[in-house]
Amino acid sequence: MTLLSLLQASPLAFAILAAALGLIVGSFLNVVIHRMPIVLMRNWQRDCQDLSGQPENSATHERYNLVTPRSRCPHCGHAITAMENIPVISYLWLRGRCSSCRNRISLRYPFVELLSAALAAVAAWHFGFNAAGIAAILLTWLLVALAFIDIDHQLLPDAMVLPFLWVGLLLNLLNVFTSLPDAVLGAVAGYLSLWSVFHTFKLITGKEGMGYGDFKLFALFGAWLGWQSLPLIILLSSFVGAMIGIGLIVFRGRDRAQPLPFGPYLAVAGWVALLWGDEIMRQYLQIARI
Repeated sequence: MTLLSLLQASPLAFAILAAALGLIVGSFLNVVIHRMPIVLMRNWQRDCQDLSGQPENSATHERYNLVTPRSRCPHCGHAITAMENIPVISYLWLRGRCSSCRNRISLRYPFVELLSAALAAVAAWHFGFNAAGIAAILLTWLLVALAFIDIDHQLLPDAMVLPFLWVGLLLNLLNVFTSLPDAVLGAVAGYLSLWSVFHTFKLITGKEGMGYGDFKLFALFGAWLGWQSLPLIILLSSFVGAMIGIGLIVFRGRDRAQPLPFGPYLAVAGWVALLWGDEIMRQYLQIARI
């Protein structure tokens, strides 16, 4: 039996493979989460310098991307070796501390790796080894990275969101998740609905309630899942956001005026809708008839 036939015949085998790959990809996602905002900031600074005619800043022109330079300890600058970069295992082996300066390594690193593995395994088990399953795993990893970037910087990079919006439309040329007309309408409705809410809220209060990245992420889900998924996603994201926001205020004393990023809640809701949206709506309609 070849590997492909095994993966097609056994959802468990595909889930195990997805989990193993998820650990490796999760390690890279940690790099993306940390470096992508820095790369974007340096690009913006370089563009501003070019437009203003200011002298070049060497810090913004040194080579810095998702691959270069090598990962280093943020405390002492120790270059991370290959043995220190094995997902989860290296963290346990080092006991959560830098091998050089012994400062603590953030628990987020193994958490992102385990989360990427677990969610990929669930998606693989749910869809099986086919176009939908592979695409769902890739989208899952994107959502993990976007959620943590938004938590840290309240930013959803266009360079990550927009390509996957187009990928969703291309997938639905083949009706992978929905029909192409529903996908196109979903992308348009997703963007314009939150755009309208944003400008209405700003007109009434004079404040900005969300960022443009949220519009684009919602449009992405419309492109992948169709316009029918959008009400469920916005309801789920609002519910999750309200519960987490209330919890932060009650248990951690968070300032109510301090903004909370909406992207992570959209990401959670969109992922749930990706896997179980149809079933949730079916159950809801059955209950509504009673």
